[in-house]
Amino acid sequence: MKIRIASLILFILAGITTLNAQESATSVFEKAAVQARKENKKVILIFHASWCSWCKKMDNHMNSDSCKKLFDDNYVTAHITVQESPKNKALETPGGDEILKKYKGEKSGLPYWVILDHKGNLLADSNNAKGENLGCPASPEEVAVFIEKLKMTSKLSDKQLAVIAETFTIKK
Repeated sequence: MKIRIASLILFILAGITTLNAQESATSVFEKAAVQARKENKKVILIFHASWCSWCKKMDNHMNSDSCKKLFDDNYVTAHITVQESPKNKALETPGGDEILKKYKGEKSGLPYWVILDHKGNLLADSNNAKGENLGCPASPEEVAVFIEKLKMTSKLSDKQLAVIAETFTIKK
């Protein structure tokens, strides 16, 4: 009887530990890749942090009424949390820094994003031709580069891309 109770307690503790364990960066990508392969889409992998206002702005634009369906129809979006402040280190996605480094974004600032095929091959990243991170594109020049990257990696029409450009461009 004691062995059964001890086994039951260990089983419950293992389940609680699994529930509390944070998903690894590799697992985040693998889940997105499976869905992308099944739905014939690309993956947008966004590296972000809780303190990053531009990261929030990027998510808000992508999830806006005018853009959400456009992104969802063409991409599987996944997030990896990196570069958190010391008090929020527990929010980081395990292995996220290594994946960010793999895609040469560790010194680029946030958000940093990459567009990948379902096998993990890099199709585009958030760097412009000068190697500067677009982050959340906002200026007309940044948005133009972003739109070109979306055009290369999706089936978005020029009209749909114009909607995205309008949403992302900061109006003065």
